[in-house]
Amino acid sequence: MKFQSLVAAAVSAMALVAAMMPAAATAAADIPCNTARLIVPWKAGGATDVIYRIMANAVNESGGKPGLQVVNVSGQGGNKGAKEARESKNDGCTLFAIHQSAMSSYFTGRVDFSFEAFEPVANMTRTPGFMGAAVKTPWKDLKELIADARKRPGQILAGGTLGSTSQFFFLLIEDATGVQFKHVPYEGDADRMTALLAGNIDLAETNLTAAGSHMKAGTMKVLGFSGPERTFLKDVPTFKEQGIDMNYGVERGIVLPKGTSPEVIKHWETALLKACKDPKVAEALINKGTIAICEGSAQYGPYIKATFDKWKAIAKKVGVYKRTD
Repeated sequence: MKFQSLVAAAVSAMALVAAMMPAAATAAADIPCNTARLIVPWKAGGATDVIYRIMANAVNESGGKPGLQVVNVSGQGGNKGAKEARESKNDGCTLFAIHQSAMSSYFTGRVDFSFEAFEPVANMTRTPGFMGAAVKTPWKDLKELIADARKRPGQILAGGTLGSTSQFFFLLIEDATGVQFKHVPYEGDADRMTALLAGNIDLAETNLTAAGSHMKAGTMKVLGFSGPERTFLKDVPTFKEQGIDMNYGVERGIVLPKGTSPEVIKHWETALLKACKDPKVAEALINKGTIAICEGSAQYGPYIKATFDKWKAIAKKVGVYKRTD
């Protein structure tokens, strides 16, 4: 599907859903703050930060109370922000932007908690990834990269946040192809992209949100797309087209501290889904290389369990599982 058609289809679908939604009655919950914090555990400018600033603006423009403010608490591969969110009061004044890194950090032993430490609110977006490569690298596609990696195991530099989704991106490729990269740690999208553009690393998982301008300007190479079909950049072939059986995307959701009341969970679920289903938000997300999912807590809880079990098996298979169970 062409990018313009994808935008039009997404906006049309969201407009229909929004028209069918009843007016949000979000005043019932007792939340003791005028503005709630949405902790994003990465630096400003990364994909998660950009996506949730779009969402927070939509929540605030709807006039609901409390308002929502993105607060960046970076460090420790996303785990500093996770710890702060976990330890916050469960009064509805602190929300947490979470994705699969909460699982991978647990599996690799970086933290001793995962999704079970929070109350699921909504699964918001999915961002398929691109394999980015430094301009100086010799490969024009994934086939050439994998062939070279087989000749030079452990020598090609792959940047990622250790224990997070950006490292699992490469672990999944290693598992599917039998190659081995040298994993170089960086703290989030922004630092990783800076290193790739400077040629300090050879490879990095990225997306339109974090690096669309660089992809289009040719200041980095794009070797493949991890979605099920060509999307956003129609000239970039999928991993599967190039012989790698892999379908990958970062799925970002919102959670609250454990023990938050059902009324507060419902308040934020209603407010966030209203923002997520806004046609303007859908268009803004598509333009950033991200797809709106907009699923509530009833769908998000089972999704978390299924994904946890799948990623646990992968972590064990590739040898990075550090838990004792």
